[in-house]
Amino acid sequence: MVADKASGMTSHDVVAKTRKTLGTREIGHAGTLDPMATGVLVLAIGEATKLVPYLSASDKEYEATIALGVETDTLDADGKEKSRVPVPDAWTAALPAALEEERARTMQLPPIFSAIHAKGARSHELARRGEAVELAERPVRVLSLDVVAMRADSFDVKMVVSKGYYVRALARDLAARLGTVGHLGALRRVRSGTFTLADAGAIIPLVTAATRVLPKTTLTEAGVLHARAGRKIPLEDLGTKDEGEHAWLAPDGALVAIGRIEEGAGKVTRGFRY
Repeated sequence: MVADKASGMTSHDVVAKTRKTLGTREIGHAGTLDPMATGVLVLAIGEATKLVPYLSASDKEYEATIALGVETDTLDADGKEKSRVPVPDAWTAALPAALEEERARTMQLPPIFSAIHAKGARSHELARRGEAVELAERPVRVLSLDVVAMRADSFDVKMVVSKGYYVRALARDLAARLGTVGHLGALRRVRSGTFTLADAGAIIPLVTAATRVLPKTTLTEAGVLHARAGRKIPLEDLGTKDEGEHAWLAPDGALVAIGRIEEGAGKVTRGFRY
């Protein structure tokens, strides 16, 4: 299912609330949202938790406000102020080049207030204890980045980015290119993969979720029996010769497994109960 997360809640808060509502602990989420952020949080329930790696890998679309002139420790409006730097009068003229540089980005330095592991703990835990944290740059992609509104010392953007991209880091880096400091004033995720705010509140069937993030193929009845038993599947029972992972369906449309072709036969990656 898709939740429209409210500001002030952690992603874990949403999971805990949903566990209580549905009476099950078998719930996970795909793609953390910071407490300040709102919008699409994809929740996986029961067998759907096996889909989390695929749900998390999708590109994400955001609407964000970049506030200039004030730096915070967390790089967002929830953090403590660290510094103030005057905003140059010419920042608007410098913005197009700064945006173009961001669009070309392939590596990004994550904020130290993040869930990335460092020294055997979460980076944000170390940062809150005042310990020095050094994180490595991570590969990212910026598929689109456009300004949709401008004010005296802030502006709004709409963007589509890859897994692992931190919009808080965007605020830091854009502000630096404009000759000042900055932080993320607001953030709303409007899409995660194929899941949008229009999906919020509804329980999405397992097979629908799987086929929205993976290509699908239909097995023969013999192929279903092989897959259920965890055996390799002959290509004639697989329904496709395409490489890469697919959602394998039974002839009646039920989700059987996720699998791929290896060494001339189908191999189950993740099986599903029935």
